Order: sequence, then structure tokens, then C-alpha cells
Amino acid sequence: MNDLLKVTPSVINIGLESFVPPMAEAGATAVHADWTPPAEGDAVAGRNLAVLTGRPEVDAANEKALAALLDSSPRLVGVSTARESVPGMDGLLILHSGPPIAWKDMCGPVQGAVVGAILLEGWADDAEAAFALAASEAVRFDSCHHHCAVGPMAGVISPSMPVWVVEDRTSGHRTFSNMNEGLGKVLRFGANSAEVLDRLRWMRDVLGPCLAQALEDVGPLDIKPLMAQALHMGDEVHNRNNAASAMLFRYLTPGILRSDLGREDKEAVFRFISGNDHFFLNISMAACKAMADAAHGFENSTLVTAMARNGVEFGIRVSGLGDRWFTTESPVVDGLYFAGFGPEDSAADLGDSTITETVGLGGFSMAAAPAIVKFVNGTPRQALAYSRQMQLITEGVNNAFTLPMLNFSGVAAGIDVRKVLDTNILPVLNTGIAHKDAGVGQIGAGIARAPMACFIQAAEALAEMLAGGERCLGS
Repeated sequence: MNDLLKVTPSVINIGLESFVPPMAEAGATAVHADWTPPAEGDAVAGRNLAVLTGRPEVDAANEKALAALLDSSPRLVGVSTARESVPGMDGLLILHSGPPIAWKDMCGPVQGAVVGAILLEGWADDAEAAFALAASEAVRFDSCHHHCAVGPMAGVISPSMPVWVVEDRTSGHRTFSNMNEGLGKVLRFGANSAEVLDRLRWMRDVLGPCLAQALEDVGPLDIKPLMAQALHMGDEVHNRNNAASAMLFRYLTPGILRSDLGREDKEAVFRFISGNDHFFLNISMAACKAMADAAHGFENSTLVTAMARNGVEFGIRVSGLGDRWFTTESPVVDGLYFAGFGPEDSAADLGDSTITETVGLGGFSMAAAPAIVKFVNGTPRQALAYSRQMQLITEGVNNAFTLPMLNFSGVAAGIDVRKVLDTNILPVLNTGIAHKDAGVGQIGAGIARAPMACFIQAAEALAEMLAGGERCLGS
């Protein structure tokens, strides 16, 4: 066990401003203990937690799952189209972020993005016809996660879109993400105007092929070292990707210059990448998906391997419970809104980008990115406390990613359902806020917590599994 995790915290279950972390110096005197019942007082969840606690088979499974996550080695190996690379991407299929959801239940930004994708693919001639087609049974919808993929905000991926191809060097498993469009009127916020579609066609016809050639020229890029360096340069590789995007740009530049595109096209590619500080985000997400997938599928494991939102539901998946989703209503983010907007304008929390928190980045690593905290309505002190607090709900730490402001401690990794229930500490997420109407765009950013209900459901399923299928409800 990591030495940092052997030290008993000197404050138990307290507010962030007074939080003293597990890496506090050994021997610190306890000054305050504010105990609350597990799972926010849910008696059934408490009994299920008791079933899961002290089980050698669970501890062994979690140790193996975390080791697989830590051993994974994602690298960027190419750019292709979703049709050519994403498993099961055939026919009139559109992928979206979060747990599976039917067209009629989708929020405004996701429906708007779907309409845009249908127009991009040429399956309809105008928005009205695209809307009607989406409402018919001709178009199929599925979660990105079911196809080894992730997408930010609306998360929409359609067959002709260019996708990043990430491969885990350890297992050979591949994951995918679409490309970041930049800020403003973009598909991921539900915009589908002519301007948005023209940009997507250019990304498909020029940017994607150019980057495919560039990566073929310069060779695969190991992503973990780049992310680790970005953490030391002020990113948390979720909502802040300035350093990572700049390093990626530097890596790709020789290959772009040697591609067979004309000068004007190359200049357009350079302008697009250099003007988009979030360009690395989608690669970060695909890499984190690869790491999380490595930890998935370990029988009896209580580690969380996906957290995602579709604008209606927030869902998690757990290593030992196969491909089941445990969902509840997605919350509205309490954050900092742009001028003229407020919570009444907001869509519920949205997107697959919380895959970064699932492996210890994003909100778990805000101690590395003091510049982001003001944007998400926080303080530097809180950022440090969040990163420390998350170590109380994880199986261990990932020393491939270290936090300079915390004496180069590894990031908290391997969220354990049992520890979430036991401590009442919920995973912290930093996130953008989308307007509830399609196409308006981002209206703010904030800090959120994963909902407890997801973890209570997962604990019940895990307890049933360990009890041989007999539901654990207590007397």
C-alpha cells in the first residue's frame, strides 16, 4: 500500500476549507470528528455495505483491477472515420454521451446534435426532415461507451466523422473519440446551423485526413507521459488543456508540414488547432477510457469504471457488474454562469468527459490547475482539498500522474463504491454547463458531485451478487 494511504487523517468527514488530507504528517492529533451514517443514512444501503466490507475476494479483485488500470499504456495511433474504426458502427447509427436514452427522452442539446449529425451524413435534406427521421425507427441510437468510445457534452458520433484512435499498448484494446470543434456554436452543444455543418465537413474532408497522414508520419504518441507533463504545467486535462494541446500541436507539426495537403489547407489546419485550447480534451477522454476499460470486468470488484451523463440521467458502471448502468437523475450544476444566464437556463449535467475523473484526473486533479478554479467558481484552497479528499474514496493512487502542489503525490485512482457509501464523500467533477436549448452553447462552468443514488444501486447489485443472487435487504 502506498505510504500516503497508511496515515490516518486528523479530521474525519469535514468541510473542504478545514480538510486535512490522508498525507498529513503521521502523529497528527485528532481535533474534530463529525460522523454520519453510511450512504447518507439509507439503512438498506448500510446493510449492503456491511455485506461488501471485509470480503477478501472483493479486496483481491479491487487490487487486480487497480493494477490493470495503472499498467495500461494508452497511445495515440491514428485518425480514421467512425465507420471504419468504431466497433458496431454500421447503418444509420448515432452514438451519444452517457447511459442509453431514447430519442423522445433526449435533452435539447443532444437532440440538436443528432439533427446536425443526420444533416452531416446526408440522411435528410433539412432540419425538419432530420427531426422526423430521428423520431422514426430508421435511426438507431446508442451510448458511446457501448462502442469503446466517448464524446464530450452531447457526445454525438456519426459514421463519417473523424475519430482519434487510441490503443492500450498493454492489452491492444482500442478506444475512440470524436474531434473537438472549439468553442462557440458547435455540435456538442446542439448547434446545427450551416456554419456548424460547414466546419464539420471541413473536419471530415481536410482536418481528419491531414492528421491521419501526420500521425502516420511521426508515429504513435504515448499519451500518459504527455498528460503527466501537462499536470505539471497547470492542466488537469479535463476542463483545462492549454499545455497538453500545445504539446500535441508541437508533436504533430512536422507530420502536418510533410502531408500532401496544399498550403492553404495546411494553414487552415494550423489555425484551427492553435486557436483551440481544448483540442487535446477528446484525446484525453479516449486515453482515460482505455485506462478505465483496463480495470473493467474483474469479478467481485467494486471499482467504478465509467461515470457519464446524457443530460437526463447520470450513470456509473462498476468493474464487477458487467455492462449494467446504475442511473439517477442528472443534476443541474451549481456553478458560475456567464452574464445573462442562470440555473433556470441550464441543461442537466451532460457528457462523457467525467471519464477523466474516473481515473483520477479532472476534478480529482484540480490541485494541479489553480487557474481553472475561478472559472468553475472555486478557490485554490478548495482545489487542494478536493484532490486530497478524493484519496479517501479510492483504492489507491496513480503515481504516473503526480501533483506538484501536493508534494508530487500521485492522483487518487480507482473509485470504490464501498468507500463512497462509507464516507459519504461523492466523486468531485468539474464541468461545463450547456444551455437547455439546442445550439445556444456553453453558459457557464462549475463543480458538481456524482449522485449518491448511483452508488447505492451499485452496492445493492454487488451485495446480491456476493449473496448468490439473494437480495440483501436486512431484517
